[in-house]
Amino acid sequence: MIFSVRQAEPADRDSCVAILQQLPDYFTPNTYDELRRHFSAPDAWVAVDPGENSVVGFVLVESRYFGTAEITFAAVLREHHGFGIGTTLVEQAFAALAERRVVIVEVKTLDASVDYKPYGATRRFWESRGFRQIDCIDPLPGWPPGNPAAIYAAALAATR
Repeated sequence: MIFSVRQAEPADRDSCVAILQQLPDYFTPNTYDELRRHFSAPDAWVAVDPGENSVVGFVLVESRYFGTAEITFAAVLREHHGFGIGTTLVEQAFAALAERRVVIVEVKTLDASVDYKPYGATRRFWESRGFRQIDCIDPLPGWPPGNPAAIYAAALAATR
């Protein structure tokens, strides 16, 4: 599949929410409003199918402290899984973050202690992109009870 990646624009927000809505095994309805509230085009990248000029995936980053950032949302439409879109989006985010002197990137996902098959693939995706689990928090504030959060981190540069 041919696709292009570009920095998101404010007009892409609804397309990104629509992607979450098409992935109910991964995203619950409360995440749609969360994405709407936190969507910031300068900190998001989208993958576009040039044939249809439609957004097929995205990644959103939040930087709260100097030198660190969190990937708060990353999603690719199911029919576009396996084509390297998610990897390209994460690599684009890594490159932009490195330019800002970010050295540690965090991501949270459902911990393996919950036997929920879709998230096995999610954890493998993050691990194959260099993320390592550093903690499990249950309950994580803002997450529904019974959903322990696996905290992952990836180093973009040495911290010492």
